[in-house]
Amino acid sequence: MAPVSGAPGESAPARRAGGSAPAVRLLAIRDTPLSVDEVLAAVGDDAAGGTALFVGTVRDHDERPDALVTGLSYTAHPTAGTELRRVAEKVAADFPVRALAAVHRVGDLRVGDIAVVVAVACPHRGEAFAASRRLIDDLKREVPIWKHQTFADGGQTWVGA
Repeated sequence: MAPVSGAPGESAPARRAGGSAPAVRLLAIRDTPLSVDEVLAAVGDDAAGGTALFVGTVRDHDERPDALVTGLSYTAHPTAGTELRRVAEKVAADFPVRALAAVHRVGDLRVGDIAVVVAVACPHRGEAFAASRRLIDDLKREVPIWKHQTFADGGQTWVGA
């Protein structure tokens, strides 16, 4: 799936304080492996004193201790890119964000694979932590991306659908 930022017809990126370069630097939903380095590089900003990075990986268990996860598959609704942009722009508007990036993977993933990477750069660390927390929490709650888990015992379940 193609990146969702910068495509024609989409809303303008949120701007940093002072109206300079866009605060929302990278948004994407991809079916290829994610790069922590790419996301971290996207939020580099000399005016940021704090950058918070969150990396979500596929874990080997579900909420139940006896549920050994062997893999999962993420599926995104066609509106997921638009919703990801809405969530990102809201975070950029609510916090003193210098730069923000969020990338989510779709398709089949194995235990240990990176599923999501978000990063936020702000003037101070506390703001960066808070904005990053809001970004990942709102992404998980509001962006229509669902996971289908497969278990060692052959069972399967949808999460978030």
